[in-house]
Amino acid sequence: MYMPLLMMGALALGTYWLVRNTPTFSAPEAVKEVMHEVDYFMQDFTIKTFDEDGKLKSEIAGTEARHFADTDILEIDQARIHSINVNKQLTTATANRAYSNGDGSEVQLTGNARVVREASRDAQGKEAPRLEFRGEFLHAFLNEERVQSHLPVVLIRGADQFTGNVFTYNNLDQVAVLTGRVRGVLMPNSANRPLAPVSKPR
Repeated sequence: MYMPLLMMGALALGTYWLVRNTPTFSAPEAVKEVMHEVDYFMQDFTIKTFDEDGKLKSEIAGTEARHFADTDILEIDQARIHSINVNKQLTTATANRAYSNGDGSEVQLTGNARVVREASRDAQGKEAPRLEFRGEFLHAFLNEERVQSHLPVVLIRGADQFTGNVFTYNNLDQVAVLTGRVRGVLMPNSANRPLAPVSKPR
């Protein structure tokens, strides 16, 4: 007589135990949208990067910097950047403000932008004169040793000076291209020195 009741009770207890011990799966959390806001900042700072041999590759300094997580861009006030290439040529960049990507290989300079590559000699003893670029905007690709701008730029090579409305320079090829209203001043003592190619005025 009591057997059906006992079986029903055992079944009910078993069901209760299964309900208590069955793992529950929480709903997936909604992916938070990354906002364009500062996630950290630095003041009076210096950031140094080194190559795989431990040699200094670049150095970035400024009065204040703000990092934006969504773009991985470092915004720097009163930027001072030093870069040393594989031939140990030193390039220095300064500007009122700079925008650097995560690894420092690409920098946009705005406001009194200036990039200087110091004079040097290659392995064969050939001298490379000092180069300087000035403008309100310069876009530097440090690993590729390129500088470009869509705004007017002054190019100073040794004692010679050129200006143009649009500018690109490739240090690996030693080629500078100035377009738009191009003007140049060549000093007499530089007449026998080879010059980087410059495009004709348009």
